[in-house]
Amino acid sequence: MQKDQALAILKEFKNNFSDQFGILRIGLFGSTARNEATSSSDIDVVMETKTPNMFAIVHAKNTLEELFHSHVDIVRYREKMNPHLKNSIDTEAVFV
Repeated sequence: MQKDQALAILKEFKNNFSDQFGILRIGLFGSTARNEATSSSDIDVVMETKTPNMFAIVHAKNTLEELFHSHVDIVRYREKMNPHLKNSIDTEAVFV
């Protein structure tokens, strides 16, 4: 999936579900954000929420997989997280 197409889907998702899932920010990182995704690539999504809620993350993941027709990995952005992953997100994430 191309970066622009993925961002459009993510923007629509945010507009429709931000209140339900408490989304503050949502974006892409990884191969899709770099426009290097192949047909076998998953879609890496970073989501910052008002409060941690694992049920909301799982529901968001399932909904996004239906919209993208692809496997989605969601990382909840937070202050204390794996420094390498946080640096990758800070460097390459594209938020909608």
